[in-house]
Amino acid sequence: MTGTTFYLDFEPALMRALQALFGPAAEPLCRFFSAFGEETVIIAVLGFIYWCVDKEYGKFLGTNIVCCLVWNPMIKNVVLRRRPYMDHPSIRCLKPVEPDADLMDIAAQGYSFPSGHSTNAAVLYGSLPLYKGENGDVRYRDGRGRRAAVAAAFIMPLLVGFGRVLAGVHYPTDVLCGWLLGGCAAVGVSFLQVKVRNENLLHLVLFLTALPGFFCCVTDDYFTSLGVMAGFFLAVPFERKFVNFAGTKNPVLCVIRVLGGIAVYFILNTLLKLPFSSAFLDSGTFAAHLVRSVRYTVVLFAMIGLYPMLFGRFRKKAA
Repeated sequence: MTGTTFYLDFEPALMRALQALFGPAAEPLCRFFSAFGEETVIIAVLGFIYWCVDKEYGKFLGTNIVCCLVWNPMIKNVVLRRRPYMDHPSIRCLKPVEPDADLMDIAAQGYSFPSGHSTNAAVLYGSLPLYKGENGDVRYRDGRGRRAAVAAAFIMPLLVGFGRVLAGVHYPTDVLCGWLLGGCAAVGVSFLQVKVRNENLLHLVLFLTALPGFFCCVTDDYFTSLGVMAGFFLAVPFERKFVNFAGTKNPVLCVIRVLGGIAVYFILNTLLKLPFSSAFLDSGTFAAHLVRSVRYTVVLFAMIGLYPMLFGRFRKKAA
C-alpha cells in the first residue's frame, strides 16, 4: 500500500508555519481539539443523548453518524491520498492514528482524504440543531438550547479541523472536504429520516450504500464502520420492540448510564478479540476484516439494544 500524493502549494507551507508558531504547545493543542471528533467523545455525546435525554433524538443522530462512518473510508480507499507528514519530512506527526505502529505504514495509519475526524465532527455537531420530533416540530426552536446547538454545529468542527491540520496528519483540503461530507450527510440523511416513514426500509437503503466498499476497501476503518452501522441498524428495531427504555433527568443515573455504556464498548470489544491472535487481527486479510465487522456489529447491538435492559436496575440503586 503506497498511495498517491497531491496537494496545493500553500498546504504544506501553512502546516509548517502553524507547527512553528505554536511550538511545544502544538502537540497538546492538537490532541485536545482532535478529541472532539474521536470515538470516545462521540460515544459519550451520542450515549448521553440516547441513554438519558431523548432516545429518538439519539437514534436520529446515530443514523446520520453511522452513514458518514462508512462513507468516509470508502472515499479514502478510492482517493488513496497519503498523509502530509509521509511526503514532507519537515511536517511533524504529532498525533498518529496508531501510536504503536510505523508512522509510514498506511495500512495502520490510514489514508488522508477526507479527514475522518472532521467528517465526524461536522455530522455529529451539525446534526444537533436539525432534529425534528415525531410531530415534525424542530427541537430547540427558541432559547439558549437552540443557540447552543447552532454554535456547536459551527465551532466544534472548526476546532477539530484545526487540530488535525496542526497535528500534521491532514492537509487543509482533507479537512474542508471532511466538513463538506459531514455537513451534506447531516442535512441529507436528516431529510430522508423525515420523509421516509418506513424506518426499516430507510436503514436497508442506507446499508446498501455501504456495501460496495466491502469489495474495494482494504483498510480497517471501513470494516469497523460497516460493523458499527450493521449493529446500530439491527439494534434500533430490537430496542423499540423488546426494551423500550425511558430517558432520565436524574444526574446520577445519567453518569451511570454513560460511563456504563463506554465500559460496555471497551470491555466487550476486548473480550471479542480474545479468541484470535494479534497477528491474525492485524493481518489485513479478508477473514480478519470479516471478524472485525462482526465484532463491531455485536458491540453496537449490545450497546444500543441490550445494555438499556439494565436501566431498571440502575434506577433502583440510585433511588
